[in-house]
Parts: sequence; structure tokens; C-alpha cells
Amino acid sequence: MGYVTTKDGVEIFYKDWGPRDAQVIFFHHGWPLSADDWDAQMLFFLAQGYRVVAHDRRGHGRSAQVWDGHDMDHYADDVAAVVNHLGVQKAVHVGHSTGGGEVIHYVARHGEDRVSKAVLISAVPPIMVKTEKNPDGLPKEVFDNFQTQVAANRAQFYYDIAAGPFYGYNRPNAKPSEGVIWNWWRQGMMGSAKAHHDGIVAFSQTDFTEDLKSATIPVLVMHGDDDQIVPYADSGPLSAKLLRNGTLKTYPGFPHGMPTSNAETINADLLAFVRG
Repeated sequence: MGYVTTKDGVEIFYKDWGPRDAQVIFFHHGWPLSADDWDAQMLFFLAQGYRVVAHDRRGHGRSAQVWDGHDMDHYADDVAAVVNHLGVQKAVHVGHSTGGGEVIHYVARHGEDRVSKAVLISAVPPIMVKTEKNPDGLPKEVFDNFQTQVAANRAQFYYDIAAGPFYGYNRPNAKPSEGVIWNWWRQGMMGSAKAHHDGIVAFSQTDFTEDLKSATIPVLVMHGDDDQIVPYADSGPLSAKLLRNGTLKTYPGFPHGMPTSNAETINADLLAFVRG
């Protein structure tokens, strides 16, 4: 574990576990969480002999709570700072939700020289918000309401997300885990309200279409068809079509938070892709 300081003076926290000469799997967390959200994946891949790296996005987790730079360009540049600091080569970059947008934007903005493959899990690309070019997207009012709730009472808002749609705990016959719910809440409350408030615009309004089109590396798109946070039909299949070398894997009934709720299945498929 350690910190790297970006070119604009922001301290970014990262975890770096495993043999220095092993294949690197670099994990990118979702909003409003931290590198801790990858516990199930990092321990799994570490046991398989890989080197695993994950950072806390600026304003999230243990990284500096700066007031600005909460946009995809800065997110991608912060990733580059960690990659450069660690000397990472030919990593497989795995992003969940907002982290998936961060992955594909990092690849487009900083090139593929140090990247071998990428994985987008329940990810926000191509674009979440409804526009003339994306008529099936979610209305902007949905995300405006997110910002309102973050400002009004984010503690309650974060609990409600984790206890409800994020893991599908609001579905009939669901078996909620209080530990999972409170761990989500803990990670969210560690971060900055300002970063989370601004991050809603970053993940909902950024158009990743050209980023997806420009990628030439193999990209695995993993998405559950019962995702209540990033609706399946307007994300996973569309991203896979835009990618030159993309593969879509659909998970019937899986929720947005499937890396945690369905870790065994997700880990096995990630491993197969990394080894393939």
C-alpha cells in the first residue's frame, strides 16, 4: 500500500499486492466506493499467483479529498500516475460501473502500450444520460435527484442504495447481507461529498462512444440483465457492438453489484479471460 502524487498535486492511495514479476490485474472501483470493493477479486487473483493493484479514485476512500478534478480526464490521468509510479506493464485493467468508464477512457487517453486486455463490468459506457443520440438513456432528472440526495442526507441515501437496488436486495426472495450493505456504506462515507456529487455528472454524462471505438485490445463486457443501476439494454450490448475486439457476456438475473454478490462466477470468468 502507498500513495502517489499526481501532476496536479493530488495524493492517490493504492494497493499493490503480489510478486513484482507477475502479470498485473489492475482494478478500478465504482461510485462512490474504494479499492476495498475489490476484496473478493484481489484475494482470488493473488492466490492464483497474480500481482493485483487497485487505487482509490481522487476524493474517494483514502485518496485526497480535493474539491476539483472530478471528471473522466482527471480520473484517467490519476490511473496513469499510479501505472507510471509502479512501472506496470501489460496489465489487464478491470473496471466496475464508473470504473469501467475510467478503464476505457484511460486506454483511449493514454494508449494501449501498457495494457494487454480490459474488462468492463456493469459499466456505464457508452453513455447513461438520455440525449438526442441516446434516446433510451435515463432522464437527466434521475441523476439530478442523486445529487440532491447526496447533498441532503448521503448517509441515508447510501444505505438505501446498498440495501436495495445495488445488490438486488429489493427483489423477491433476496437474502440481504448486512455485512455487505454496511461495507458499501462504510466505503461511501469514507469519501468526499463534493467528489461524489461531481462524480455523478462524470459517470452519467460522459460519452465514451469514441473511446470504445478506438480500442483495439481484447475487451470483455460483463453485465447482469437485472442491473437496476446501469440498465443492461443501454449499456453492455451497445458497448460490445462499438468495440473492435469486444465480447459480451450476459448474466441472467445478476444485479449491478455482481462482483460481490456473485463473486465465484465473476472470478472464474475473469480468470478464463485473463488466461485466454
